Amino acid sequence: MFLVNWFYSALESMGLYMRSGKIVLLGLDNAGKTTLMHLLTKNHLKQHNPTQNPTMEQTTIGNVHISLFDVGGHTIARRIWSDYYHAADAIVFLVDTADTDRLPESATMLHELLDDIPLTTTPILVLGNKIDAPGALSPPDLELALRLTSYLDATNCNVNLCMCSLVKKTGYHEGFLWLSKQL
Repeated sequence: MFLVNWFYSALESMGLYMRSGKIVLLGLDNAGKTTLMHLLTKNHLKQHNPTQNPTMEQTTIGNVHISLFDVGGHTIARRIWSDYYHAADAIVFLVDTADTDRLPESATMLHELLDDIPLTTTPILVLGNKIDAPGALSPPDLELALRLTSYLDATNCNVNLCMCSLVKKTGYHEGFLWLSKQL
C-alpha cells in the first residue's frame, strides 16, 4: 500500500495525476449558487432563473476534477439537500452578505450542516457573496451573524470563510484554492 500511495503522490507532484471530488453548492435561494457554477464551468456571467431542479456540471480546478451539484435553495429544495451533501467530498455554502433580513435563516441552515455528525470531517467553504452590494456585511460581522467563530478557530481546519463578489469575479478563487487542498 505504501508503494501505491507513494506512486500516486509522485504523479500528483508532477501534475500527472488528477484527483477528483464531488462538491455540493448550498445556500438560500438568490445567494449565487448557479452563478458560481457557471463561473467555474463556463467562465461567464448571466442572469439566471431560480433553480427548480438539481443540476450537475463538471470542471477542473488545479489538478482536481470536480463534479459540482447545484441543488437549489428554495424551501422545497432544502428537503433533499442531505441526499446530496452526505455523498459529497466538500460543501460550498453561499450567503448573500447584503440580505441581512435572511442571515438568521442562512445561519440556521448552515448550522444544520455543521452539526450533522457525518459531515464533521467534510470541508465546508462558506462564501460570503455580494460584498460589492450596498449594505453588505464585513467579514467579522458575517462571522458573528452566522455564529461561525468557534468553527473557524485554528483547531478546526475543515471550515473556511471567504468573502467574494461573483459579479466582479473576485474572492472566490482563494476559497477554492483552500478547498482544493482539502480534497
